[in-house]
Amino acid sequence: DLLCPNRTTGYSRTILAPNVIDPAGVRELPEDMMAKWLIDLTGNTTTLVGPTASTRALTLPLAPMLGCFGVAPSRAQAISTATSGQHGGNMDYRGFTQGVTAYLPVFVPGALFHLGDGHARQGDGELLGTGVETSFDVQFTVQLSKRSQQSWPRGDNGEYIFTIGNGRPLDQALQFATAEMLSWLVQDYGLDERSSCILLGQCVEFDIANVFNPAYSAVCKVAKNLLRTFFG
Repeated sequence: DLLCPNRTTGYSRTILAPNVIDPAGVRELPEDMMAKWLIDLTGNTTTLVGPTASTRALTLPLAPMLGCFGVAPSRAQAISTATSGQHGGNMDYRGFTQGVTAYLPVFVPGALFHLGDGHARQGDGELLGTGVETSFDVQFTVQLSKRSQQSWPRGDNGEYIFTIGNGRPLDQALQFATAEMLSWLVQDYGLDERSSCILLGQCVEFDIANVFNPAYSAVCKVAKNLLRTFFG
């Protein structure tokens, strides 16, 4: 599989989204503008070069990811790719990097898979409403599993299995992600519900994938070495 920026520039916003800070501070935020980043594929870095002469130099490692991908939603819905749901969509999770296996429920014949929204890198939550936005070369493979009983997006990065819940407010997204992980542990890992609850209670990890889009995205993670060590 391949996930790589294919140009030498990227762009991001420069001001935090109003919904991620104390409302009393929103009026103090400066006017937003676009920042330009240079992308060095040889050096594996991206460097901020704008928007003003006063901007401090900032060079960061590349961390290529796809912000948006999914399948057609259920019930013949037409949902904007600006948001997300059980079908995937604009989840903006920086954990969706090269080599990750993503699992999506299928609601229509052919699935109608789509992808886009390449980010050279992005912090948790997509607090600016953007990552370092740029175009990508992407190569991927698709397989159909007819035995899956999942309701929400899942993933496996080799170190963790994870689930993503999309909703608003953020606690709803967390609930969806946690419930999906509980189902996954019971369905595919041979654990009963009590054992799964104990494992989650002591070992779960959470990431905030996105708090900018209409639906927020929360990620529930369990380390695979725990599953191998304690449950075979």
